[in-house]
Amino acid sequence: MFTKILVPLDLGHLDNLSGALSVAAQMAKSHNAEVIYVGVYGNLPTEDVPPPQDYSAKLKAFSDEQAAAHDITTTSVPVFSHDPQAELTSALLSAAADANADLIVMASHIPGWAEHIFHSNAGYIASYAPISVFVVR
Repeated sequence: MFTKILVPLDLGHLDNLSGALSVAAQMAKSHNAEVIYVGVYGNLPTEDVPPPQDYSAKLKAFSDEQAAAHDITTTSVPVFSHDPQAELTSALLSAAADANADLIVMASHIPGWAEHIFHSNAGYIASYAPISVFVVR
């Protein structure tokens, strides 16, 4: 049913993505699909995210680890953005289109007061993606 599953990653918060990563790996195995890990990064490194020149290598290493751990086919796609926070949703939707993905599996968080004012990334992607989106809380 699915052939390419896109999974957005925040390398600085991998511990919060375990549910989505597990679901994506299980779906990839059951559908014999490829998992495409996409990370959006900018010019400024943070405490948890490496500088731009190291970002691609860290994303690929994570993708390779997931492939070995779950016996699935994976690809890593680093996406540069001048303002990752502002351009995250559009960058992810573009990456999904470029990869010809037919499913997006992404993590969400428990909504708080801010979601009454600002949209969540997962909610926006689920509303506007032209493909299926599985949001894992």
